[in-house]
Amino acid sequence: MKNPQLNKHGELQHLLTTEGLPAAIMRDILDRAATFLDAGGHEIKKVPLLHGKSVFNVFFENSTRTRTTFEIAAKRLSADVVNLNIGSSSTSKGETLLDTVGNLCAMHADMFVVRHAQSGAAHFIARHVAPDVHVINAGDGRHAHPTQALLDMFTIRHYKKEFHNLRVAIIGDVLHSRVARSQIHALTTLGVPEVRVIAPKTLLPTMVENLGVHVYHDMVQGLREVDVVLMLRLQNERMAGALLPSAQEYFKYYGLTQEKLALAKSDAIVMHPGPMNRGIEIDSSVADGAHSVILSQVTFGIAVRMAVMSMLAGKAQ
Repeated sequence: MKNPQLNKHGELQHLLTTEGLPAAIMRDILDRAATFLDAGGHEIKKVPLLHGKSVFNVFFENSTRTRTTFEIAAKRLSADVVNLNIGSSSTSKGETLLDTVGNLCAMHADMFVVRHAQSGAAHFIARHVAPDVHVINAGDGRHAHPTQALLDMFTIRHYKKEFHNLRVAIIGDVLHSRVARSQIHALTTLGVPEVRVIAPKTLLPTMVENLGVHVYHDMVQGLREVDVVLMLRLQNERMAGALLPSAQEYFKYYGLTQEKLALAKSDAIVMHPGPMNRGIEIDSSVADGAHSVILSQVTFGIAVRMAVMSMLAGKAQ
């Protein structure tokens, strides 16, 4: 079956998910991202690789951090950036998603960065654009968030150098997290030998073991000898019914504190895709502590998104 993300030459045409994305392409994205970072101060240079191209940020779901970093990335590649005003967009007046995309294509968009509450929206758009138009999934429903996962992989490689000898724990609301799904696919594709998920049963998908992860319901067991700790936000807006007794109870058993982190390796790194709920999934002393690389994730995210855009445009650094 043809991979909808690749063209007939096996090159990246769209970035829709990390599932099924070849390891060689993932590594190429990470390598390209590294070229956008200055070794001295992590300054990201402005380059003319997308000069004359139009990048449309089409966010049907709010996300200030993701939209802003995509905008910065596109502008540092010298692209013209258009941010669709969701509050006054035609979809709020009854226009279909496909009609909206058609109208934007008529405005000569070269690339769409799409965020949507419905799983599969980015795939749907990718099937209906011209061959010279590219689509990046910036998060769709519970399905995928590939650039977040790739920036997480970049961060892990930056601090740990290799993937083949790591033990990684993903902790929290795996059930509702498109980030977790994308992380799991990326980690296993890049050769991480042990990926753990730690969460209460109510916050895990059924048959999550089929994704190749080890399941833990207890932080004490799950965090032992872990190299990388990936925290997830509790997504209360996606929860139907009472899946947890209380936020305080959740923090007691699944919040990352200094005491729990001490169970991991002494050089473990702590990551979080943001926004953080301090005092619910992570203690401030950990979020701001020596093991935290959360702000580095944000910086690296710009470089990774620059790498994806330049690759889609067929431009070498």
